[in-house]
Amino acid sequence: MYTDVVLEHFAHPRNVGALPDADGVGEIGAAEDGDVIRVAIKVDDGRISDVRFQTFGCAAAVASSSMVTEMAMGKTLDEARALTNAEVTAALGGLPPQKEHCSGFAADALHAAIDDYCTRHRA
Repeated sequence: MYTDVVLEHFAHPRNVGALPDADGVGEIGAAEDGDVIRVAIKVDDGRISDVRFQTFGCAAAVASSSMVTEMAMGKTLDEARALTNAEVTAALGGLPPQKEHCSGFAADALHAAIDDYCTRHRA
């Protein structure tokens, strides 16, 4: 059973879509395995000023992606990199045990976008 927060983020995801002028992009997962999450970030003065996601997957994957973008917005790169699977799951009010990996995918995609930014900008 999904929490009301998960259902809200699934039905009305925040920050969904492409970010054409992204400073960093991370993608995790594979369509054949069920979930693909792509996160793009815009960075200004060391803080995430915009973040967008595109997700192919279940309700938990979409909700986790939406939540992680909300949690990352305005954070420094180090603060955003420190976001964990457990924090995303907690912010969603929990996930069924068989779906907890979805929040990890969302956090991993964010971390990959930060890594991509750092590689591009040698930060």
